[in-house]
Amino acid sequence: MSNLFDTLKAKIDGKGKKVVFPEGLDDRILTAVSKLGAEGLVTPVLVGNKEKVEQKASELGVDISTSEILDPENYDAFNDMVASFVERRKGKATEEKAREILKDENYFGTMLVYMDEAAGLVSGAAHSTADTVRPALQIIKTKPGIKKTSGVFIMVRDEEKYVFADCAINISPDSQDLAEIALASADTAKLFDIDPKVAMLSFSTRGSAKSPETEKVTDALELAKEQNSDLLIDGEFQFDAAFVPSVAEKKAPDSPLKGEANTFIFPSLEAGNIGYKIAQRLGNFDAVGPILQGLNQPVNDLSRGCNSDDVYKLAIITAAQSL
Repeated sequence: MSNLFDTLKAKIDGKGKKVVFPEGLDDRILTAVSKLGAEGLVTPVLVGNKEKVEQKASELGVDISTSEILDPENYDAFNDMVASFVERRKGKATEEKAREILKDENYFGTMLVYMDEAAGLVSGAAHSTADTVRPALQIIKTKPGIKKTSGVFIMVRDEEKYVFADCAINISPDSQDLAEIALASADTAKLFDIDPKVAMLSFSTRGSAKSPETEKVTDALELAKEQNSDLLIDGEFQFDAAFVPSVAEKKAPDSPLKGEANTFIFPSLEAGNIGYKIAQRLGNFDAVGPILQGLNQPVNDLSRGCNSDDVYKLAIITAAQSL
């Protein structure tokens, strides 16, 4: 795990990336921000009343002197932000409504990212996933060619690193969704110095079973290939055929993956969520994430049960995603 983050730290070191933390009064956020600032990895931007945030930090005994503190109630460029939000929402919000919406710390923080006042955002310690993701989808939006964001986990055990997706967002992805998830996951793999070898997973290997569920995966494979012919991707595979060379030799001897896949695309959120938790609890893998992918600029969601180390790590990932 330490090697994984050493690599990411080296990538962002000296880049001067700013990361927004809308939950500026949360103990875990302030503790993580203190560490990030001391290491000079990112410039934290805390959202909240300056006096209250500084008082909270003092009570905790943490140093946030390297952080910026921005208050939606007293922000010099608030009028510009309102105008930018109204334009971005294309008639879905009046100026009056925008002024109300942008007092919300997550919307305010997301607009800071959209206006290039910060590289990315980390929230969710005290908010639901919807509260974090909704502003991102409305304001930052997804990259060209991608209709939906998705959630990926990096599974780490000693020197082993694998990508699991989607394990967090899309309950029942269709073929187009799965193709998008595969392409976005390949990009995420590269961020973590994983050369992507992508397997589209199912309960069937190369037509050993036929059903709408397996056909969805095979259709997704063809769509992904059409969009990126250079990507090493294959399917549909049962997990063992994707991961175990001796099984692959029997079940799919002509596959370019040869049982050496490292990026696994699950056919549903149900499968992905169960799969990563089995690897985490039975296989003793560390699960880093969920990392949101497919957005024009990085926004990431914490668990409300997170600790300060989780915040620290996700901030590093967010800064690296912005490169």
